[in-house]
Amino acid sequence: MTRKGNDAVVLLSGGLDSMVAAGIARERGFAIHALTIDYNQRHRREIAAAGAIAERLGAQSHVVLPLDLRRFGGSALTGDVAVPKGGVGTDIPVTYVPARNLIFLSLTLGWAEPLGARDVFIGVNALDYSGYPDCRPEFIASFEATARLATKQGVEGPGFTVHTPLQHWGKARIVEEALRLGLDPGLSWSCYDPQPGGQACGLCDSCRLRRKGFAEAGATDPTRYAADPE
Repeated sequence: MTRKGNDAVVLLSGGLDSMVAAGIARERGFAIHALTIDYNQRHRREIAAAGAIAERLGAQSHVVLPLDLRRFGGSALTGDVAVPKGGVGTDIPVTYVPARNLIFLSLTLGWAEPLGARDVFIGVNALDYSGYPDCRPEFIASFEATARLATKQGVEGPGFTVHTPLQHWGKARIVEEALRLGLDPGLSWSCYDPQPGGQACGLCDSCRLRRKGFAEAGATDPTRYAADPE
């Protein structure tokens, strides 16, 4: 049961993390408005996943916004660069999309303000992730401060709250939360390099982190993988 007028914009990529963040928003009583960015990413399979998740969660609205970041390139997800398959490293990988969360959160604010929504949800986490700088708590705090300065609602009203409920969770905890919320992990898509047969590659950072999370949570991963890193 949502509380009247309690709208929240959820950045919904179609991945497991964004699905759980949206599920938490719903549980907290927010009316969900889902925003998915079609940035012409290599793994566009996640856009269909976002639609299925938004429908299952009963989103009040779902906007799929086109933004062709392939025009800029600079990433294995938006250019002709191979997705690394050798394992999760410590350096920022080539799957980093320059300023992605900065761009996406700015677009999220651009919709939240006319909606009258004060709350934004994003499924970033700073533990089981691939080293992206725009997943760190420092970035989120900085963006929230910028939102207060850059919007009419921030200057004249109460401002915005950027919710990051998964910020300090590992992937196993996120899997457990998905199951606790009664969500279907099979609706989500994580792989950066979908294979021609519709399977996840099994070897990219995102696949490895997902598989590790399900294994540590003692849960069954419904994803079909083309390869096993073991």
